[in-house]
Formats: sequence, C-alpha cells, structure tokens
Amino acid sequence: QVQLAESGGGLVQPGGSLTLSCAASGGRVGDYGIGWFRQAPGKEREGVSCITNGVGTIYYVDSVKGRFTISRDKAKNVVNLKMEDLNPEDSGIYYCAADKYSFEGMCSVRQPSYDYWGQGTPVTVSS
Repeated sequence: QVQLAESGGGLVQPGGSLTLSCAASGGRVGDYGIGWFRQAPGKEREGVSCITNGVGTIYYVDSVKGRFTISRDKAKNVVNLKMEDLNPEDSGIYYCAADKYSFEGMCSVRQPSYDYWGQGTPVTVSS
C-alpha cells in the first residue's frame, strides 16, 4: 500500500508563501487521487484541494481558490501544494491523503473517500 509523507510546513508571515510536498512510497502518485486537508487547533479537519489520478483534474475549496495551487510531479512521485497570500486562518496541520478509487473526471475532498493518510506538517501564519 502507498505511504505518504508531508513536508515543507513552517512559520510564515501573513501575506507570505509556502510550498508543501506530499511524497509517496510504495505506489505512484499518478495512480491515486491525492487530496490536501488541514486541521486548525480546536477545529475539525477540512478539505483544501485535490487532484485526480490519470489526467489530473483539480479541485479547490472556495477559501483557497486563487491562492493555492496543487500540482503533481510524477518523476519525483510527489504532489505539491503551493500556498500564497497566506493569512492566519490558513494555519493548521496539513495532511495529504490518497484515494485508491479515484475517478479521473473529478475529485472531492470528502475525507471518507481517502484510504491512506500522511502524518501531517504544521503551518503557522503569524506576524
């Protein structure tokens, strides 16, 4: 089964940028739908963005649209999440997850759809 490991989190000032990476082992990122999720302190985990297997159809939740960019690098077997114009509400633990039954035409950030999860990487947006 695929294993996922997130990296790239850290402390950034409001308006700044970070790029998170989700590295896969034991499987190819192109064969799975990959989603990014986040959990702020005291809040439930929520979906942020996803990319399907195959052609790589992409989805963003409204709160990050225009600021976050998800991309897939098959050669490196990673899925990246570039985050720009960050604000304190973007703080939290960011997780990536893999959906082994992904459909190329669309993806969703419904958490029960995802079968494998990484351990998360923390992002703090603060001055």
